[in-house]
Formats: sequence, structure tokens, C-alpha cells
Amino acid sequence: MPVAPSAPAHHLREWTTAQARPVERLDYWVGAICEAFLEMDCSSRAADCFEGSLTHLPLDRLAVNQVQASTQDVYRTPACIARSQAFPFYLIAQLDHPWHVKQGGQVLHLRPGDAVLVDASRPYELHFPHSVGCLSVQMPRAWVGEWLTALEVPTARAIHREQGWGAVLSALCLQLGRNPALAAHMAPAWVEDQFGALLAAALEPQPTLARAATRDLHARAVAWMPERLDRSGLRAADLAQHLGVSPRSLHRAFARTGDTVAGRWRQLRLGHARQLLSQRRLAGLSVAEVGRRCGYTDASHFGRDFQRDAGVTPLRWRQQHPGG
Repeated sequence: MPVAPSAPAHHLREWTTAQARPVERLDYWVGAICEAFLEMDCSSRAADCFEGSLTHLPLDRLAVNQVQASTQDVYRTPACIARSQAFPFYLIAQLDHPWHVKQGGQVLHLRPGDAVLVDASRPYELHFPHSVGCLSVQMPRAWVGEWLTALEVPTARAIHREQGWGAVLSALCLQLGRNPALAAHMAPAWVEDQFGALLAAALEPQPTLARAATRDLHARAVAWMPERLDRSGLRAADLAQHLGVSPRSLHRAFARTGDTVAGRWRQLRLGHARQLLSQRRLAGLSVAEVGRRCGYTDASHFGRDFQRDAGVTPLRWRQQHPGG
């Protein structure tokens, strides 16, 4: 389900049919998605007992949306397109039930965990024969063009849950689909870079002819990263600029080795944090200061990241590893 950003960054917005009387809920739902999101038509065989809720989290350039609703059929018609002013892409993944998408004369039958990239500038249909429980990520056209070479494709593009990088993208979609608020605990740029890199790796695998150059670029990037661990706000674009390549080329080089830029940076930062926490002469440093020296501006963000990685809090790690 597409959603257009209209709230401050990291501010959740929610809509629910519980605000309407049962006989008016489908009308409320259609009105809500047309007014707050994209122009669409929607029907449901469960009109007499329809239920639906939407949770919207804007990031920086993307927006993460959780949709939970009764069975329905959604139509993005030429008339709807004519009334629209924006034509983004949507990455959609259904969590628990099969569904199918029609666009450009092609029908894609999708399983739970599969993802699909849909172009809102072209008519499409989304059919949910069971209940809806999905993640939809709004991706502006210009942003998608920074990651994919093939932008104007007439059909929806499927990313299967068990194929290559599709497995990683599926896991990310399922995680955020169940709890979109998780994205609020990460820097928006990092979340967006993850989506972009995985989308490019899954839909446009790198040619095998570039393997040697890819290994060299990855090695140069990894060698440069430790020199900047204390700098917050660094993005893949900064690293790409330093290396004289495009962000897309950089992300492809990491994907080729089974790595991601954000994941490697996080790994190096947390490894450096463990070193600082276990040094006796730095025992007087607060945990927040250790996090700052590893590029974290928010102490709670540092604490959550560290505990997910090490299994214990930074303070507990320090107590368990005194002087070594």
C-alpha cells in the first residue's frame, strides 16, 4: 500500500477504520488511502465487516508503511494516475499470505516474504485474497534512479525470498513489516542505504567480468573505514566520493563479497568500542563517550547496537573484560 510522507521524520502516523461505523469502514478506508496516500480504487468482499489500519514512518527520502487490513483488491487506474502529482515506486512484501500483482500485462504470484517493486506511474492491480499484512516502502523516482540502471520497466519486478540477496531483503522487509518503529532507532540514511543496496543487488546482479575491480574497490573501502570510525553521520556517499566511484558501484562491490557498507561500518565501530571498553587506562571514560568516539551521537542507540552485537550492555562488557 503506497503512502506519501506528510509527517516529521521519525514521527509515526496511524489511521484505523475503528474510527468509523462498521457499515462505513470500507468507504473510510478508500477515502483515507486516496486522501493521505496515492489515488487508488479499492474493493473488498468483506465490505460488511471491513477492518484496516495503516502505520506510516517517514525517514529522510523514503517512508516505511505497515498495512493490516481485510481482504481487498486495489486498482491504480489511468484515471487515478491522471489525478496524481507524484509517481514514486513501492517495494511491497506480504508477511503471511500469498497474493498477486498485475502490471503491464504480467501477473506475478507472490508468496509470503517475496517482495515486489511496483511503478506508480503505470496502472497496476494488487490482489489480496486473504487478509493484508504487509510492508510497503515508498521510494521516490529520483532515489530509485540512483540505485537501478533500468528505471522505466513496464512490469512489476519480483524479488524472491530464497534467491541471492532477495533473502536478505526479505528478512529486512519482514522485520520492519512486523515492527516499523524499529526503523526509528536507526539513522535514516543507514536504513535507506540498506534498502538501496539490497534492491540493486537483488534486481541487477553485477556482471562477473568486474570481479577483480570489485575486490580491489572493496579492499580500498575497508582499509579507509577505520580512519573515520569516530566521525558520526558518515554515509556511503562520502566513502564513494573519497574513493572516486559512484555510491552504486561501491554498494555493488560490497554486495559482491557478501557484505554491505552499513554492516561493515557497524561491525568496525562496535569492534572498536569493545577495544576501548576493555582498556584499563580508559576506565574513566563514560559509556556515552566511548560511543561518541565510535561514531555514535546517541548513547541509547550505541547501547542497543552494542547489546544486539555482543549480547551484553557496554557497561557489562567493561566489567567482564577488565584490562584485556
